[in-house]
Amino acid sequence: MSISSKIKAPIEKEMKEFERYFKTQLNSRIPLLTIITNYVLRRKGKQMRPMLVFLAAKLNGNITDASYTAAGLIELLHTATLIHDDVVDETYQRRGFFSINALWRSKIAVLVGDYFLSVGLISALKTKQIGVLEVVSDAVKEMSEGELLQIEKSRQLNITEEVYYDVIRMKTATLIAACTKAGAYSVNATESQLEKMQQFGTYLGMAFQIRDDLLDYEKTNLAGKPTGNDLKEKKITLPLIHVLNQMQNGEKREILRTIKRHHKNERKIAPIMHMVKERGGIEYARLKMIEYRDKALNILDTYPESDARESLRELVYFTTTRKV
Repeated sequence: MSISSKIKAPIEKEMKEFERYFKTQLNSRIPLLTIITNYVLRRKGKQMRPMLVFLAAKLNGNITDASYTAAGLIELLHTATLIHDDVVDETYQRRGFFSINALWRSKIAVLVGDYFLSVGLISALKTKQIGVLEVVSDAVKEMSEGELLQIEKSRQLNITEEVYYDVIRMKTATLIAACTKAGAYSVNATESQLEKMQQFGTYLGMAFQIRDDLLDYEKTNLAGKPTGNDLKEKKITLPLIHVLNQMQNGEKREILRTIKRHHKNERKIAPIMHMVKERGGIEYARLKMIEYRDKALNILDTYPESDARESLRELVYFTTTRKV
């Protein structure tokens, strides 16, 4: 059994029903929109976010129709965000497939992203899931602020460790926390449970993003070298931040000058990637990731033993050991 199947096991029936539910939500009388949504649906990933909604719901009660609404809203929001991100970043491939803006151009991609988001909002309003809508709306606001903060800091190249945590909390952890809190909300969880699920999702999201940033130092190109894609976009992440903090001002200025002027030059970036490994940046970030992982696990330990709790534990460990 694959790790994904193992995690899904307690909610296998709900995930199958969710696939049909999600597809039905995207029905449209516009032929072009139908073609694009079918293209998106055929290339869905592991659906981690709906899984989190259903597992959090099951951990705190019995899955309801409101759980499907919450999972649908968050998956639609997530998909819309990815489509818009590809436009903003001028990305033409995702998971080895062409992005929407690559096939249908940016204007159509933006409109499709808007459509996905509006479908989710309408669904929540029709079913009167105002609490879930509030949770997700807060997440959208935070994600936008996080993205803008990261853009600002990539221009100035002055990101500190504290600001880095702010960025990844807003950009990534907020949506994962929305999944777990919305799942709990959908089964009428108590205020205490809602708070615990939001905290759990935040810690999981922080660990998830640090792992993502570490992968940039592990993934290799055809020449067998780390890709350094973050540095090519002038994104300074935790491994490099830690190393910069140990440097004298002159050496630090030289590194930042190289990133600013030559961030797209792989030959210039490669020594910086190597230096981060040599000076303990990777290990430092890995230990921080484990701290967040353990905080998430500690929250799960406050719940009675159950299939849902065990699946969430597996998901936490998978998040911090994944290779993609």
